[in-house]
Amino acid sequence: MRCLLDTHAFLWWVSDDPSLGSAARGLIGDSEVEVFVSAVTIWEIAIKTKLGKLEFDADPLVEVRANGMRELVMTGRHALAAGSLPRYHDDPFDRMLVAQAKLESMVLVSCDAQLRQYGVELVF
Repeated sequence: MRCLLDTHAFLWWVSDDPSLGSAARGLIGDSEVEVFVSAVTIWEIAIKTKLGKLEFDADPLVEVRANGMRELVMTGRHALAAGSLPRYHDDPFDRMLVAQAKLESMVLVSCDAQLRQYGVELVF
């Protein structure tokens, strides 16, 4: 199985925040599951840190590797799919994560129940 972490799920895992659900913790911590963090998550963290909306002092790429996760690159195919999604959700970062999860056959780890409208499997 492969899963893709939403930005908040990645941040909560790295900081051991109790907001991360037990199902998500179990999935991320399962050695049989390949855990991915999208380049869009790294981008979102960089933007929000620069704007002062997020305090994250670590290098997210270092944290991805240190936590045994893999980076998922964004491709043109992902961009086309994200742009073609219905407007159930306006956050471009989340729309990209949905497109990537669907195209790459991954479970999306997110507490945003609104994303279920896209037919993507969510765990939280």
